[in-house]
Amino acid sequence: MSPQTMLHQRIAIFCALCVALSGQEFGREQMSLETCCKSGRVYGLGNQQCASLPRISHSFICRMAQKQCCQAALEESLCTNGRTSAKRNGMCCECCVLGLLAQRDNRTCELQIPVTVHCRNVARACCMEKEHGLVHQVSPLLSNTSTGKGGNTQGTDLCAEGVTRCSQLCVGNGSCVCLRGFHLKSDGYSCEDYNECLSGAHTCRPGERCINTEGSYRCQRETSCGTGYELTNTNTCQDIDECLVGTHNCGREFTCQNTVGSFRCHPRHQCGLGFIQDAVGNCIDINECIHEKSPCQPGHTCVNTVGSYMCQRFSVTCGRGYHLNEEGTHCMDVDECSTPHNACQGHDCVNLLGSFRCDCRSGFTFNSISKSCEDNDECRSYPGRLCAHKCDNTPGSYRCSCHPGFQLASDGKSCEDVNECENSPCSQECANVYGSYQCYCHRGYQLNNIDRHTCEDIDECALTSGGKVCSYHCLNTPGSYECTCPPTGYSLSPSGRTCLDVDECATGTHNCSAAQSCFNILGGFRCLSFECPPKYRRAAESRCERLPCEQNSECQSLPLTISFYNLTFPTNIPIPAAVFRMGPSRSVPGDDIQLFIADGDAEGFFSIQKTAHGAVVSVQRPLPEPRDFLLTVEIRLIRYGIISIFVAKIAVFVVNDQPIVPNSWPKP
Repeated sequence: MSPQTMLHQRIAIFCALCVALSGQEFGREQMSLETCCKSGRVYGLGNQQCASLPRISHSFICRMAQKQCCQAALEESLCTNGRTSAKRNGMCCECCVLGLLAQRDNRTCELQIPVTVHCRNVARACCMEKEHGLVHQVSPLLSNTSTGKGGNTQGTDLCAEGVTRCSQLCVGNGSCVCLRGFHLKSDGYSCEDYNECLSGAHTCRPGERCINTEGSYRCQRETSCGTGYELTNTNTCQDIDECLVGTHNCGREFTCQNTVGSFRCHPRHQCGLGFIQDAVGNCIDINECIHEKSPCQPGHTCVNTVGSYMCQRFSVTCGRGYHLNEEGTHCMDVDECSTPHNACQGHDCVNLLGSFRCDCRSGFTFNSISKSCEDNDECRSYPGRLCAHKCDNTPGSYRCSCHPGFQLASDGKSCEDVNECENSPCSQECANVYGSYQCYCHRGYQLNNIDRHTCEDIDECALTSGGKVCSYHCLNTPGSYECTCPPTGYSLSPSGRTCLDVDECATGTHNCSAAQSCFNILGGFRCLSFECPPKYRRAAESRCERLPCEQNSECQSLPLTISFYNLTFPTNIPIPAAVFRMGPSRSVPGDDIQLFIADGDAEGFFSIQKTAHGAVVSVQRPLPEPRDFLLTVEIRLIRYGIISIFVAKIAVFVVNDQPIVPNSWPKP
């Protein structure tokens, strides 16, 4: 141990003694300073740091000694590692280099320069070793064959500061030297690291991995040491003293004893003679009288006492299972099986010398402590192996049962599915499933949400999702429904849900006279008739032409033709909607056509727009209710400077629209 380390330890011990003398209280667990110091040294050498020392005592003095000894061990370790590095790997501190150079030049190992005591000790330790470990690679560029100015090198220190160019060491003749673990570069004065791991120059054993370091290498163990050991700097596994570092789990009433790779807990207080200590440290009395060899002399009987025993002169005392004979001279066995109260409670009883045994029936086991037959719970002893579903223990046996929907099979263990549908639990259809059953209903019925057995009629007419079932009127029936249409004007479609318009004009079911024309509308018909006004004649079924007249202004102002048209469409037609197109039968370039609604649209439901060759009559306001209109549309055609007037009488019948059945509704 170095003088500096010894000085640190002495200072730590001296400080601790000073605190103790000044009245500092120790903790409840007093520990010697040597033990505290040893704990600090072991932790410092193993962890290379003293920042998180384990707390092995509540004593302030112990903790202070532990800390000082840890720091001293660290300094000693650093010094030792430095010297070892200098001797083996060439990696050393500057103080060690001074000692090595002094040995090489055959100078005294005591440095003659003013350095610190620590540096002087390191230099002396490195100098006194016979092998300093330097690798002498001499630079030919800086050998003593080089000449200075004028070719004369005498009197010139080639290794002096400012003269040498060596990156590490320079010998007296100016040659550059590299430490072990380095090799000289081609420039002759620079040293670079030598990778021993790549070159195979390391000495790592199998199971160790070579890791290159600056100027050296280290061998690292590939596998851990295991519990209770730690890896040291020398790559070996060292036992951890759990008692010293405080990582044991011994209780307060126990002391810790370190073992290789583990530790043991021993009771702090040892039991006295006549007692034995149990696992938790309690002292239990030893009954010396039950040993094979009685501690008493012949003719005496042994009586146990707490922590000891005493010998009494022999008197007949019978133990359990025995009784004195009538003379009181010796003990006789008690036949427990012949007592009025059967000791085995119905099981077979076998008398033994001083005791008895019960031969239990199947399903029971004999308890030698309570001397009784206890039921064997087969369900707990063999879970899932006796019964398919549920196992219920019974005295001396067991009974199997099944989950709902199953029944016990003939073997008394397996469970079979019960076909509940054989008992007709459902009002309509029943489907047996494994362990249960499911009720189903015919089309048009649904299961009751409460009992899930009864089928209730579905009122299709009351359904709101998916649109209306019938376009006009729906009549619910058990399990189905019926759609009806108005009594006149409509008939039921093949789908059975929508109403189709009946064309009374085509079927001849109208009541129009011979002078009238029949016009079909949704849900009915109209009987229409017209007569040409004076000065006109009927030119076609629905057109009147003006009679030839004299060339006067009154005649010329009358329309050339009056045409009659009939239109029908449902209410709520999307707007704008073009409902009528009109124009001349042929057009001539230069024609000027003027159109307007002259009569029949006082409320402005219709509009007229001019096109390239005529006009279009459109609905421009919603028509929510059925109505009849008679529109008079006047057309003025100006061709070659001549004005011709045409009139169109358009009868419009707006009727109720037909309900639309959604495509997603299933067909009956």
